[in-house]
Amino acid sequence: MPNAVFDHFNVQFTTENIGTLMSEIITTETTNEVNGTATAKTAVWRDYYEITKPRVVALLVLTALVGMCLSVPGAIPWQVLIPSMVGIGFLSSAAAAINHIVDERIDSIMGRTYNRPLATGRLDPRNATLFAIFLAVSGFAILYSLVNPLTAWLTFSGLVGYSFVYTMYLKRATPQNITIGGLAGAIPPLLGWTAMTNEIHPNALLLVLLVFTWTPPHFWALAIHRKDEYAKVNIPMLPVTHGVNFTKTQILLYTVLLFVVGLLPYLVGMSNWLYLIGAVTLNLIFFAYAWKLKFNADENTAMDTFKFSIIHLMALFIILLLDHYLLPTA
Repeated sequence: MPNAVFDHFNVQFTTENIGTLMSEIITTETTNEVNGTATAKTAVWRDYYEITKPRVVALLVLTALVGMCLSVPGAIPWQVLIPSMVGIGFLSSAAAAINHIVDERIDSIMGRTYNRPLATGRLDPRNATLFAIFLAVSGFAILYSLVNPLTAWLTFSGLVGYSFVYTMYLKRATPQNITIGGLAGAIPPLLGWTAMTNEIHPNALLLVLLVFTWTPPHFWALAIHRKDEYAKVNIPMLPVTHGVNFTKTQILLYTVLLFVVGLLPYLVGMSNWLYLIGAVTLNLIFFAYAWKLKFNADENTAMDTFKFSIIHLMALFIILLLDHYLLPTA
């Protein structure tokens, strides 16, 4: 990891620091003296848990699990399943924590994020950095030693892509930040596949393409809803730099592209008719949301589109999983 991050917080990664950190995590309540008055802090372990973005990580781990399942015809051995899920989960959580650390200032300004642990001061950046290092090192070690080196390095590259390339540079540099940076969040299906096979298979890359195509309309819908907040902190999201109407058009076009990409698992023989029906249905609904957002939007449409996009991806991968086991291809 770049030294600049750790130098910024003056972090020394020692056994004593880790011990202090672990003691703080299991402490449920502490008191601080502020102007001579004791003030209660929130449960510390929940703050550490929150900076890992557990709901986001759960979705990433789900797509990784589906990648694992689709890579082999039968059941997955638990000896590979458990360390793969833990390792991928730890490294994904570390990436999320670094995102919180880097975005501390803008999080304290934006209405959606002002109550995050680092933004409110409930969590110290130094301890958060140590926690992220602990997760990253542990996750990498688990994958490298108990799964395979390829999966470990690919997962670590995802952490670097999201935490440093996207969060530190792309997010603040270009309105195409989501389009480019979305690749880091799209690789979990590949990670699951390589965990089982120790190879990069074209079908795994097809799953990556599916998530990669889904990412821009998902995030742009949220960016429309939070346009003024992104503008206030000088983040060049597409609605800020090119306008809301242009962004709505891009979302609509991307849902058309997603419809086409969504057919590919069926067309290449990777899945069967159950997936085809599910993919067509979900993508048509996503397109309907995008159409309404473009031509008949109200104040809630952008957020409704964002929320459905999460359901869309989750349901799509669950259907892929059901199709794989209920209707195995030849």
